Amino acid sequence: IVSTIEGNQVTIIQGPTGSGKTTQVPQYILDYYAGESRYCNIVVTQPRKIAAVSIAQRVCDERGWELGSVCGYQYGMDSRISEDTRLLYCTTGVLKEKFINRKSMHQYTHVILDEVHERDIESDFLLLIVKKLLRTNSSHVKVVLMSATFDTAVFSQYFRLPVGNHLEPAPVVTVGTAHHHVSEFFVDELAPRLGEVPPIDENRPGISPGMYNMAVGLIKEFDLFEEKEQGRDSQTGFAPIRGTVLIFLPGLHEIIYMLEQVRPLEHSHFLDIIPLHSTITLEEQNKAFKKPARGYRKVIVSTNIAESSITVPDIKYVIDFCLTKSLCCDPETNYPQLVLEWASKANTKQRKGRAGRVSNGRVYYMVPQWFYNSVLLEYGTPEMQRSPLDSLVLKTKLFDMGEPKALLGLALSPPDLDDIGRTILSLKEVGALSSDVGEESNPYDGTLTFIGRVLASLPVDIRIGKLLVLGHVFGVLEECLIIGAALSVKSIFANPMQARLEAFKAKFEWSDNSLSDCIAALNAYKVWENRVRMKEFERAGATEGQWGKKHYLQPKRMKEVHEMVTELEDRLKRFNIIRPRHKPNFKGSHTSATERLILKIVLCGAFYPNFVVKEETDEKDAVKLLSGNDPCRTVMVKGLPVNQGMLYVKQLQDIFSCCHKDPLPRISCEQTRAFIEFCWKPGMLSEGKIHPGVCYAIKLRQLGIKLTLDLYDKEETQRKLAELQKATQCQRSDGNLRTNRLKAEDGVTDRQLSSSIIDPDVTILLVSVTE
Repeated sequence: IVSTIEGNQVTIIQGPTGSGKTTQVPQYILDYYAGESRYCNIVVTQPRKIAAVSIAQRVCDERGWELGSVCGYQYGMDSRISEDTRLLYCTTGVLKEKFINRKSMHQYTHVILDEVHERDIESDFLLLIVKKLLRTNSSHVKVVLMSATFDTAVFSQYFRLPVGNHLEPAPVVTVGTAHHHVSEFFVDELAPRLGEVPPIDENRPGISPGMYNMAVGLIKEFDLFEEKEQGRDSQTGFAPIRGTVLIFLPGLHEIIYMLEQVRPLEHSHFLDIIPLHSTITLEEQNKAFKKPARGYRKVIVSTNIAESSITVPDIKYVIDFCLTKSLCCDPETNYPQLVLEWASKANTKQRKGRAGRVSNGRVYYMVPQWFYNSVLLEYGTPEMQRSPLDSLVLKTKLFDMGEPKALLGLALSPPDLDDIGRTILSLKEVGALSSDVGEESNPYDGTLTFIGRVLASLPVDIRIGKLLVLGHVFGVLEECLIIGAALSVKSIFANPMQARLEAFKAKFEWSDNSLSDCIAALNAYKVWENRVRMKEFERAGATEGQWGKKHYLQPKRMKEVHEMVTELEDRLKRFNIIRPRHKPNFKGSHTSATERLILKIVLCGAFYPNFVVKEETDEKDAVKLLSGNDPCRTVMVKGLPVNQGMLYVKQLQDIFSCCHKDPLPRISCEQTRAFIEFCWKPGMLSEGKIHPGVCYAIKLRQLGIKLTLDLYDKEETQRKLAELQKATQCQRSDGNLRTNRLKAEDGVTDRQLSSSIIDPDVTILLVSVTE
C-alpha cells in the first residue's frame, strides 16, 4: 500500500466496509515517514462528523495518544487539534472550505478522501477541486481515494495521468475480503413457499400489499431455517440463536404500514420490532444496537439510514424492497423534492453488506431476478446531476478558477448546462450574483456580490443564508439565527412511533397554535436556552432528559442547534453582521405581535418564491357539507350505521377526547354521518379561527390511526332505538303542555349543560340558542 502511494500521484484503495482501511492506511503512511525521518501531514475526510470524531478517537486509543495531539478531528467550528497534529480526520465540507480559501493543498503531504463511492455533491466537488489543484500548484501532494464499491474504474479513469504518449489510469489496490458469505435470493424463488408474486411495474415504483405479506411470511420462515441448522431450545421453543432481520423501505409511510403487518407476530413469534428513520428519537434509534432478550428476534424496519450511516453488527437477514427516495430538483420550479424510485445495484450491494458481519447471512430482494438484472441501474444518478446547485455555483465563484460552467464541466459527473443556467438566474434574483455594468449579461456567469460572499461562506442552504441577511436588515437576527440553525440540523422535536399524535400536540403548542415549524422551533429553543442559562437542569429531580421527554423535545438536537447558532454567528461576524445590543423599536412600541409580523415577512422574503397559495374556500359549501355546523370547529366522520349515530355519542366523545376534552366535543348525527363540534374555552381563542381540536382530528386521519366503534347487535340496537323514540315522544308531549321559552336571566350556562352528565342512551337534549 505505502509503496503504491509513494510511487504515484493518485492511488485508489478499494475494500469492503469494516476492512480497517480508514484507520490503518493513514497509520502505515505515518509510520513509514517516521522511519524515514521525513515530514508528514495527513488529512482524511469523512462524510459525517460522527465518523470523523469516532475514528480519530479509535486511532488514538490504538496508539495510546491523547486525542488532539498527533491525531485529531475537525468539523464545523469544533476541533481537537494542536501544533503537533499530523493526522487529521475532518468532514468533507471542512477540507473543501480550506482548499477554496487557500487555493492550494500545500499544507498537507497526503490527502485521503474516504467513502468516495457515496457520490454526494460535496465529495464530487472536492474531487474536482483536488484534480484542479493537482494540475496547477499542488502536484507534489499524494492523493488517496478510498471506496467500498467493487467498481473503482470510474475514479481510476478520472485521475488519469500522461505517461509517454498516452494517459495512464490511477492504480487500484484491493484490500480485505468479506469474512462471511451472504447468499442472495429473489422474490420469484420464494413463490413456491410464500404464494404468487404480485405484479411489479418498472414505471411505477412502489410496494403492493401482497409484497408486504410475502415479507411477513418470510420472517416466519426464518425460524424453520434456524431450527434445521441449530435445533430447538427447550425453554424458548425457538433456535438458540435467532438472527436479526433488517428490512429496507423507502420512507416513513412504508415503515408504518410494514409495522402494522408485523405487529400481530410480535408476541406469538417473540419479535422485538424497532423502526429506524431520521425523524424518530435518538432513544428509539439506540434500541437497534441493544441485544434482544433471550429467545427474541430483533426486526429492524429502516430507510436507507441503515445503508451507511448506522451499522448494526448482528444482522443475519436483509429484506430489501429495492426502493429509495432521492432528493431531485424539479427542472421547472428549481425546487427540490423527494422522489420514490428503484434503487441502483450499487445501493443493493451496500445493503447486502449489512449482513454477514458475524456469521453467514442471507439477503432477499423483493423483486424478480429478471427485474433486478434488466431494470435496476448499476449506479444511481449522482447528486450533482439531480440536486439544487445554488451553493455549488457560489463555491465555484469563491474558488475563482474559471466560470461555473467551465469548472463544473470537469466534474466526475457534470451537471446539465440548463441546470447551471437556471441556478445563475436564481442567484441573480436573490442578489448573490450581478451582471457587470455596461457589459452584456452572461446567462452562465455573474459577479459575486457582498450578499453572495456572505451566502457562500455559510454552511447552510442558500435560502437560510438569505433568512439571516434579511433578519439582520429587519432587526430580528437573533430569531433568524435560531430558526436557520433549527432548519439546518435534524428536527429538535421528538416523534415517537407510539405517540405521534401527542408529539404533534406538543409541537402545535410550541408554535403558539400558529402551525408554523419555524415559530415552534424558535419558542422551544428559547425556553430550553433559558433553562440552561438559569441552571435549572442542574437541580435535583429536574434532568434535561426528563424535561425533553415530557415536552417531546430532543435535548441532544437542541445542543446541535446551539452549536450551529454559534457557528453561524461567528461566520457572520467576519462580515460585521452582529446581533444588536438593543433591539430596534418598531413604530415606537416593539410588541411581541409586531415582532411576529416582521418575522413572518422575513420568512416570506427568504423563501420566495416557494409559497403555497391557499385557494379560496366556499364557506356555503363547507357549511352545507357539515349540515350547518361551523367548519372552523367541526369535523365529520362517515360510516356509522344508518340513523343509529345517536347510540354511539358517548363512544365518539371518548374517541375524540384525545383531540380536546375540556369541554368535551358536542356530537350530532345525520344518517351515516356524525359531526364532532369542538367548543372554545374562555380565553382560548388563538391567532386563527380554527379550533386546535380540528387540527388534532385531521392529524389523526393523516397518521392513519383507525377509529373503531363497538357496535351493538341487532336486538340491542332495536331496544335502544325504541327507548330513544319513547324518550323523544315524552319530550314532545311535555313541550305541548308548557312553553319552551326562557328568560335570558333564567338560562343555564354551557358548563351546567355538560354533555358528560347526560345519558345518550335515553336522552336527546336539543338546545337552540338565538339572539
